[in-house]
Amino acid sequence: MSDQSASPGAAFEPPIEESRPARLRDLSSVSAVLNTAIAATLLDRFGRQAATDAIRDVLNEARQAAQAGAWSAPTAEDLAVGALARLEARARSELRPLFNLTGTVLHTNLGRAVLAEAAIEAAVAAMRDPMALEYDLPSGRRGERDDHVRALLCDLTGAEDATVVNNNAGAVLLALNTLAGGREAIVSRGELIEIGGAFRMPDIMQRAGARLVEVGTTNRTHAKDYRAAVTPETGVILKVHASNYRIQGFTAEVGAAELAAIADEANVPLMHDLGSGTLVDLSRYGLQREPTVHEAVAQGAGIVTFSGDKLLGGPQAGFIVGGKALVAAINRNPMKRALRVDKIRLAAIAATLELYRDPDRLAERLPTLRLLARPQAEIAAQARRLAPRVARAVGAAFTVAPCECRSQIGSGALPLDTLASAGLVIRSGQGARALERLAAALRGLDWPVLGRIADGGLVLDLRCLTNEAAFLSSLSGLDGHAPA
Repeated sequence: MSDQSASPGAAFEPPIEESRPARLRDLSSVSAVLNTAIAATLLDRFGRQAATDAIRDVLNEARQAAQAGAWSAPTAEDLAVGALARLEARARSELRPLFNLTGTVLHTNLGRAVLAEAAIEAAVAAMRDPMALEYDLPSGRRGERDDHVRALLCDLTGAEDATVVNNNAGAVLLALNTLAGGREAIVSRGELIEIGGAFRMPDIMQRAGARLVEVGTTNRTHAKDYRAAVTPETGVILKVHASNYRIQGFTAEVGAAELAAIADEANVPLMHDLGSGTLVDLSRYGLQREPTVHEAVAQGAGIVTFSGDKLLGGPQAGFIVGGKALVAAINRNPMKRALRVDKIRLAAIAATLELYRDPDRLAERLPTLRLLARPQAEIAAQARRLAPRVARAVGAAFTVAPCECRSQIGSGALPLDTLASAGLVIRSGQGARALERLAAALRGLDWPVLGRIADGGLVLDLRCLTNEAAFLSSLSGLDGHAPA
């Protein structure tokens, strides 16, 4: 009797003497597979239609293998296991929790800010039950959804009025369309920024219906440049905070307060886009100081726009605060409805803003600030503690050692600032490809682990690692045999 090996990737290896018709006759029927004990799990988790379709798919693959002569008859239980694996793989969402060990705290591709527990609880409550989203309980009449955050935003920023939309790009678009639609918007050349995804300020202005008027140069803009550009067609003067870049060297810019005075002279509003935006002085947490929204309002801006999901630490949102008449005009814009936020996000926004009423405990309650302010010594101790456990998980083909590293804030905020951090560096004598295979294996875990390859090693920056037990549990999926 000769021996015949299965082709690479074949699921079953048939005895050579077994004829093809016999193999096909040995295949179980769909109903037989559905009667197995494993199929009960299939039916309970995925329903009859999905289970039946998956079993048919597995049976079709088995028939194709039989016709290719590289197969042996699977049992009904084998087929049920195959169908279960297929459905589990399909059900496993890519939109699932992961460990952000990239060193970028507010990582745009990973959802930016991690929400505070208070915000999560508020969002869950809004999902579970009806809520008075646009219903005024005292009067029993229709209400406004912005009322849930208006007073909070006004208290925290000193503005007369406030509204909220789905993100800051939407806030800028809506405000410009309202204030300068069909008219001119004056802005310094040095402030014509591009944000993520090649989304450029000139493009936003064009879509808003505003005619862009550039003044000054890339590195130097003066008050006289703004004054000379004002015409009867001017709708707004726009100031854009350089939150995602820096121009250094021979530079000049007009401050917000002086620009507000120029806007007053011209009888047009000053709109100040803070980009990331912050409600507190970040220097108290050891970070570089950024202008706060309260300061932008106090300096005379008619409208200030900023994000909710970056330094503010909440869900994705765009805030518009400023003068009552200007905000009222923005709220009357038909575009506002297209950009409004739903009840779930609104509940999380309100809960996040409430935390700012207690600044003394803000860092312990708001994950973004807690992670940004985390001491390097604490992270280094964690690295020393985890190094031997991670070494066992990845196996003998790799070395694991504690290391110092620098974290980034991310999402365009404080672009030149990095934070002293610590982590683990994983190296391999087999070179870069071995590290790439290990990085891919870590991304393929049930709870993926994301690091960064730099300077010949795979670096796991531990600044954002708060759940050590879950991290080690996830690494157990490597079973000490990471691909080298």
